[in-house]
Amino acid sequence: MDSLLCDEKWVVSPYSASDCCEHETFEMSGGSERTGCGGSRFGMTQQERDAAIAVCLEKEMGCMPGSGFVECVEAKGLVFARTRVMQWLIKCRSRLKLSYSTIFLAANYFDRLISICKCQEWQLWIAELVSIACLSVASKFNETLSTLSIHEIQMEDLDHSFQPSTIQRMELMLLQMLGWRLVPITAYSYVELLTCNGNFLTSHLHEQFITKVNDLLLHSLMDINFAEFRPSVIAASAFQCGLDNVLTLSSTVCLTNYIHQIVCQDQREIDLMKCQKLMEVWLASECFKAIACGSFSCYPSSPVTVLLAKRIDVNDDHVDLSIFMVQARSCIGITKSKKTKRLRKSIS
Repeated sequence: MDSLLCDEKWVVSPYSASDCCEHETFEMSGGSERTGCGGSRFGMTQQERDAAIAVCLEKEMGCMPGSGFVECVEAKGLVFARTRVMQWLIKCRSRLKLSYSTIFLAANYFDRLISICKCQEWQLWIAELVSIACLSVASKFNETLSTLSIHEIQMEDLDHSFQPSTIQRMELMLLQMLGWRLVPITAYSYVELLTCNGNFLTSHLHEQFITKVNDLLLHSLMDINFAEFRPSVIAASAFQCGLDNVLTLSSTVCLTNYIHQIVCQDQREIDLMKCQKLMEVWLASECFKAIACGSFSCYPSSPVTVLLAKRIDVNDDHVDLSIFMVQARSCIGITKSKKTKRLRKSIS
């Protein structure tokens, strides 16, 4: 049972930083959203937020896809499939009224699994099964007010349908491969910390800013080029792009200081310029405008893939998850080794 124990630490108290003000953020965005855990109406002090940012910056690299992720995805022929998965997650957020943080968790799980898995022969049904498992696990972990059913998750925009037992098997495999590390720092984590500042939420203009930033971050999920940047850099780029004539002078100063906190190193500032240029290009694109107005529905064309008019039912007996087995065992071994080292250190 040791492999089933999750000893991952929260960034701060689970009811203060990463989840606080989740409720207010969604209300400001103009929709009746399903909220994740938290929902505190009390902001953080400046000292608490500074400490939380420091922990986020220290932790964010630990739950990113491995180096050379873009090349890995290209080598496996998964660029198109990954884009479709991210588009599907974005549409699921709107359709199922999920919190933003749930979608960013699911996207992180998906990319990390691709990075870990050594299989070079991915098929579309495998990518869809993994994406369903990622969203299911993320919603169970983050959506405390209600639980999604497998039927709800599979209702739209998939070429294949899977039995609950198949998805449950994939969920367990996913958890093992991720080493049960389910609290990654994502770009949206920095939005949550920003909106925990009560002073920042005093103007209706801030609603426009947060909405724009959220749309930019959702788009960044679809473009694999953003995967090369740290979550803090992506978040800071979205903040910079969202500044345009939206905030008051005092809030702009506050936000500029906040951006400086999360990209205070020279290399991060260089990456920020690269990431911001990439984001500005997409900001003017029709694809981004479709996401922003909620009408995003198209998939990119593929020279080799034809979207099926009728879904294919995949029987549990025909789903072979052996391609994930070796990696899962390896990840479990690494997790146990880390636990042993921490135990020995605490004893000594």
